[in-house]
Amino acid sequence: MDNWNKKGRKWFKGASLDKSQRMQLKAFICLLGLLLLAILLLGRLLLALIHRGEEPPVPSPQPHVPVVETFANVWIMEADEEGLTVFRDGARERYPWGDPEDGETVWPDLSVREQVADMTVTDGSVTAVSAWTEKINGRVLRTDGERIEVEGYGWLPLAEDHKGYRLYDTLEMCTVNDLYFGYDFTDFCMEGGEVCGILMAKEAAMEYIRVLLKTSDYGGIFHDQVVLTCDTDYTVVYGPYDGRQSEKHQAWEELTFDSGSGYFTADRIQIVPDVLTGKIVLKNCNRVQGVPSYKGQLELLRTEEGIVAINQVLLEEYLYSVVPSEMPADYPAEALNAQAICARTYAYGRMEHAGYPQYGAHVDDSTSYQVYNNVGEQEGSTTAVKETYGKLLFTEGGGLAETFYYSTSCGAGSDANVWKTEAAPTLTYLKARPLNRRAMTEAVAAMASGSPVGEADFGERMRDEDTFAAFISGRNEDDFEAAEGWYRWSCQVEALDKDGMLQRLQQRYAANSRLVLTWKDGEYVSQAIDSLGDITDIYIEKRGSGGVADELVIEAGSQKIKVISENYIRYVLNDAAAAVILQDGSEMAGMSLLPSAYFIIMTSKEGQNVVGYTLTGGGFGHGVGMSQNGARSMAGSGYSAEEILLYFYDRCTIRNIYENE
Repeated sequence: MDNWNKKGRKWFKGASLDKSQRMQLKAFICLLGLLLLAILLLGRLLLALIHRGEEPPVPSPQPHVPVVETFANVWIMEADEEGLTVFRDGARERYPWGDPEDGETVWPDLSVREQVADMTVTDGSVTAVSAWTEKINGRVLRTDGERIEVEGYGWLPLAEDHKGYRLYDTLEMCTVNDLYFGYDFTDFCMEGGEVCGILMAKEAAMEYIRVLLKTSDYGGIFHDQVVLTCDTDYTVVYGPYDGRQSEKHQAWEELTFDSGSGYFTADRIQIVPDVLTGKIVLKNCNRVQGVPSYKGQLELLRTEEGIVAINQVLLEEYLYSVVPSEMPADYPAEALNAQAICARTYAYGRMEHAGYPQYGAHVDDSTSYQVYNNVGEQEGSTTAVKETYGKLLFTEGGGLAETFYYSTSCGAGSDANVWKTEAAPTLTYLKARPLNRRAMTEAVAAMASGSPVGEADFGERMRDEDTFAAFISGRNEDDFEAAEGWYRWSCQVEALDKDGMLQRLQQRYAANSRLVLTWKDGEYVSQAIDSLGDITDIYIEKRGSGGVADELVIEAGSQKIKVISENYIRYVLNDAAAAVILQDGSEMAGMSLLPSAYFIIMTSKEGQNVVGYTLTGGGFGHGVGMSQNGARSMAGSGYSAEEILLYFYDRCTIRNIYENE
């Protein structure tokens, strides 16, 4: 049989060496290796002797590869003899002049100062700059995110690499959503028929607000038909920008507009009363007051979905019809003054950041913003608007305050974290406050001395379940709203509707899946809820500042669902068939939300399963910002609008926007 070595080569028994022969072979190989090494060393020595005194060879230089960067649509802040200072993507940068890219341009080019430009930088130096000097200006009407409609020019497409700059106050980047709709405060840099630069060039006090008017009973945005007239002679302006037409009409002459109307030779129609005090009547629109009439002008915008009606009206006149819809006109004057300042501040904030940029409207007239013209003007409300003319509430940092308000407190308020928004933690002036006379007396004294206002630990103390339960189960006669019906309430759900609760959970999950979570593998995760087992427990797991319910847990056997935020908790636990009983004995049924999330819950069971629950609560509304009935009682106790506002909005100040003009 053949024999094979480990490498698969054949070997024969007769070819093997004995031990002595193998040792001699190894010695010979070692000697041969040493001889070869000596020869190599001798060769290197000879070469060194031959080339002694010669310079070592110089390596060939590598060619320079320049670093070239191109920046599109930067803002040139400064151009001087040494170079350019630019504002790019929110940062200030400095670049020296380099050799012109074309070999012909003469540096420095000082004409590019305060222009939007494309710039090439080679090895850190400017080698080319091209400023876009073609600019247009006009009233901004609307944007769809890809285009901007400017009065007199129509739709202007936005370049893919366009940039926006806010030039007044502190230089900042901006977007189309920061534009002031209805105003001509912005220049647009054009290149090749596209907007390459947005320059918000000035800040001026805005006097007009643009209000989207919803259909009858606030049913929707789009009108199938608009039937209108005016209590004075009026003009209809229509047609494309290069062929605008005006048509005069007499007072009380009725016109009907639908999408096929002959007036829609372009997408926009304006209805303009001939006198400033004229009112436009929307005859096929219904409000609580009946058929509403509107000061200012009316724009009808044709869209694929229908007609959008926008009322452009003086901000102060808008407030005449907002304040009585938000607070009864027979409330004390200082409460109405506080409400007017809140309403004006809220509206002005939306004028700065429009709610409907796609239609060029700042707000609508429903509860989504502020209810406008649902009831007629009232003398007390109008007086409050006039007495606080132009006054806005500003934060310690100088920006407009978010002037949230609600109906009635339970004796405590909360902070903005109830809504779980990204902005909430930044609204530090909205704090949990006790709403009682002792706290207010101390706060006013602190305001006068410049000391911090309010109990620093009040909100945190009220997070404790036992502390809050004792608070909400009792009644503090020192609370400003202790006599209000909504100050305390109860709601008993005698027969728990499991299917109804499942439906409400699914609806809230569909609206925001991160606020309805399911326990799975040791943690809460966002997961669709297909079914709900027999409910074995319902409890508040976490309270927010001031005691508001922040996290609700519903257990159904091994199933555990967490509902987050006061609004979602109020929705999920609300059983419209169960009446809410106010402390004065009156009842409210058919509510879409529980009155507030300031409550404790007690379940009733049969065996292990929950068959019903009772809520003991207080207050009406979210509890953030100003309590309107709290303000009413404060004003009745002699406190001024300023003292009321500075109690609810910590470290804020009141300034008149028009006095800066």
